[in-house]
Amino acid sequence: MNAQNGYDIEDLAVGQSASVSKTITDADIVLFSGVSTDTNAVHLNEEFAKTTMFGGRIAHGMLSAGLISAVLGNRLPGPGTIYMGQTLKFKAPVRPGDTVTATATVKEVVVEKKRAIIETVCTVAGKVVIEGEATMLCTSNKG
Repeated sequence: MNAQNGYDIEDLAVGQSASVSKTITDADIVLFSGVSTDTNAVHLNEEFAKTTMFGGRIAHGMLSAGLISAVLGNRLPGPGTIYMGQTLKFKAPVRPGDTVTATATVKEVVVEKKRAIIETVCTVAGKVVIEGEATMLCTSNKG
């Protein structure tokens, strides 16, 4: 691990995993709307959202996806790593009050390029809501 408690590329192994969880609140949705400027009524207006295929308000997909960034930047690989890319497939809605768990699992380690390919999954009560893959530029204990 590096000085900031992240994993250097040399410390990563296929199958290593880490997770973070967060319960999505109404405040999170409102704040995310403000920061992102995504004020789609399906996120903010219950009466409108009831008329949609979701039958009620849902959280922004990217709000839940932000938890992937949290697990990658804070836990695995951790501080000092840089996002190079991310794929996302949104599989199911997240609603206010849902607890989202973002899990990152090392899929491939390319030591010579300081890159790690990480499988990323978000779940709510065991159901996959987002799946994808991240490419990370990692720190190295060799400089």
